[in-house]
Amino acid sequence: MMHLLTVIGARPQIIKAAALSRAVAAHYADRITEHILHTGQHYDANMSQVFFDELDIPRPEYNLGVGSGNHGAQTARMIAGIEEVLLSRPFDGLVLYGDTNSTLAGAIAASKLHIPIFHIEAGLRSFNMTMPEEVNRIVCDRLSSILFAPTQTAVDNLRAEGFGTSHCPGRVILSGDIMYDNSLHFAAVAAGRCDIMQRLELTREGYILATVHRDNNTDRPERLAGILDGLVQSIRATGLPVVLPLHPRTRARIAATPALSTLLEESRMLVTEPLSFLEMTLLEQNARLVMTDSGGVQKEAYFFQRPCVILRPETEWVELTEHHTGIISDADTGRIVEACQALIANPPDNYPPLFGDGRAAERILEALL
Repeated sequence: MMHLLTVIGARPQIIKAAALSRAVAAHYADRITEHILHTGQHYDANMSQVFFDELDIPRPEYNLGVGSGNHGAQTARMIAGIEEVLLSRPFDGLVLYGDTNSTLAGAIAASKLHIPIFHIEAGLRSFNMTMPEEVNRIVCDRLSSILFAPTQTAVDNLRAEGFGTSHCPGRVILSGDIMYDNSLHFAAVAAGRCDIMQRLELTREGYILATVHRDNNTDRPERLAGILDGLVQSIRATGLPVVLPLHPRTRARIAATPALSTLLEESRMLVTEPLSFLEMTLLEQNARLVMTDSGGVQKEAYFFQRPCVILRPETEWVELTEHHTGIISDADTGRIVEACQALIANPPDNYPPLFGDGRAAERILEALL
């Protein structure tokens, strides 16, 4: 029996873990035991607990309850807590997702104890070292024993950095994207279980879906103002309402600045609390356009063949811009409106299967065994 410790901490990781846990239960329960550790990086019930309930994810066996804080202090508490769990019993490996502080902490703790690290979503690069996520993913990749790359571009990035050689012996596997597994699985579930479209009085392709949560945007008032003004101007240019689920930190930043709060007073700006994964899935499926600074939401828009305006200066999912399904606008109001109008006037019609076949979780588990 292989014993794996899976570390999760942020909303996207909880969702990704659902695909792996589902595959373990369905096909590998006689060979793999998965132990789940939740760092508590996202600790609000709307940001965490609802996902366990909604997606039938096994309850975490360990919960560190770390909460928010500065990067250094938060990561240090996670390293200490993860190390304590890793020392509590023999584990055959540590499964890490993505690029959060939980990912970084898990990689550091396991590497010091010489426990194999398996990184899911390896090889992503924005080539912007000012992003904490870029630092986290590079460090985790370098410390990993097996690197599961979601796309060929991610594989190419790792090969260019020397992975798979004596200098960098980590094994690189093109697994496909585990979130594509989830999107296929939960798309039909969302349609049958969610009433978010009715509650918000929305019609298919009759609205724009937007999300803003990255520190680089929320912690800099001039950038946040540029994005919110871009959303307001896009409403006026297209006549479409914007659905804007607000991360608690983003809401707090806006509330602290009267000029930003005023931008939310546009009558067709539909501001909501953070939504569940199924609600977001349904809104992504039916939106005319998606505007986001989230890497995960960019990718999900592609899964559902929705065009996307990327509210950042770059993206790690370069496939979107290469296939003209996404346009980078950064936080520039004029570019946001221009990209919005361009994608609505000439929506892309080619979404090649870049993210695998929906069996990434099984491919990952087979490789681990």
